[in-house]
Amino acid sequence: QVVNYAPFTLLPSAVPSALFEEAYAVQQDFNLLVDAISQNKEFLEHTLASTIKVDDFTARLFRIHQQVLEEGLAQSVFLGINRSDYMFDCGVDGTAALKQIEINTIAASFGGLTSRTVAVHRRVLQVLGKPEKASRLLPNNPSKGLALGIAKAWELYGSPSAVVMFLVEEVQRNIFDQRCVENELWNRNIRVIRKRFRDVFEKGSLDSARRLYMDGQEVAVVYYREGYVPENYDQQNWEARLLLERSKAVKCPDIATQLAGTKKVQQELSRPGMLEKLLPSHTEAVMRIRATFAGLYSLDMGEEGDQIVAAAIADPDRFVLKPQREGGGNNLYGEELRQVLEKTRDSPERTSYILMDKIRPQPAMNYLLRAHSPLQASECISELGIFGVYVRQGKEMVMNKAAGHLLRTKAIEHADGGVAAGVAVLDTPYLV
Repeated sequence: QVVNYAPFTLLPSAVPSALFEEAYAVQQDFNLLVDAISQNKEFLEHTLASTIKVDDFTARLFRIHQQVLEEGLAQSVFLGINRSDYMFDCGVDGTAALKQIEINTIAASFGGLTSRTVAVHRRVLQVLGKPEKASRLLPNNPSKGLALGIAKAWELYGSPSAVVMFLVEEVQRNIFDQRCVENELWNRNIRVIRKRFRDVFEKGSLDSARRLYMDGQEVAVVYYREGYVPENYDQQNWEARLLLERSKAVKCPDIATQLAGTKKVQQELSRPGMLEKLLPSHTEAVMRIRATFAGLYSLDMGEEGDQIVAAAIADPDRFVLKPQREGGGNNLYGEELRQVLEKTRDSPERTSYILMDKIRPQPAMNYLLRAHSPLQASECISELGIFGVYVRQGKEMVMNKAAGHLLRTKAIEHADGGVAAGVAVLDTPYLV
């Protein structure tokens, strides 16, 4: 068993303060939007219709969603922990704009470790003799905000002896990140247990009121830190997932909210008039959300899809091709993008992807510190994530807030990939 330090930048990275503030300001809007989508059965059904024909993973999630709706939801308290990720798109005239890459609605990570990076960068700047620059770094503790949301859901569940269950992977590389959130809950005298899908399959049960029990302990909240990629599931794990979804426990996320985070939904939201339908009385929120959208295109079968496929094959460097997957390292660029589209251009298989305009941030120099890697100055680009937390009881929104931020930075030669994928490293914004 080897423990490595989490990778990080030597220096904090410059972030335009106006765009940073814009990302924070729109987070509550995105929380409302995700929650609205999760409750809109018709929208999810219509949007994912073409995807579930060709993507087995999304199809299985969708079948569970349908099954729990038909049976009637036992769950009455809903907890969302999202992270909306952005890059700063540099226009022809040199002005930067905030453009959303994606929104993560399941297992959004690094809220814990990023709480620790500010202190590291503050120290580095002090050692370099720049104390006033060090004092300008903003405090940031997403793990506390995430724990507040989990604690609120636990409290509304209404059983003081019930536990919070972190659903974790078989092999846990990112355990310390989870521990930060866990410790915040213990500090509030909320018991936390850590279990895998396998444990749920072997020891999980529901009583007649569909309360969830693990090893005889009632579970109030299930916080997923796994379950977002096909590799997380075998037949037993799918059965365990269904058991959890059928239960009264607060799932973070419930399966409808996981589906709300799919790339296909993201693309559908960019269609004219769609945001207005989902958030009918929130005109300003709709404007703030729409301002962050990059160009997104459907590859559905038909003339519109054919035209966009042809455009992407002709000029692949303008676009990014995204499958319905979370966790980083899945997107396709350049020549790979062209090859996949040429292969699937006449097949419904192409509908399992969406196409997005490529965002072009302004690179900056930094050092990336990673275990067992040579230290060298690299040209880097950054991605800003804002954590959002909301709790809904029945129809009433009880909590809706931004809970902190995450800056990840990578060398420009890497087209894709997050920290867990071994490409990006943790960073701190230095507002300019």
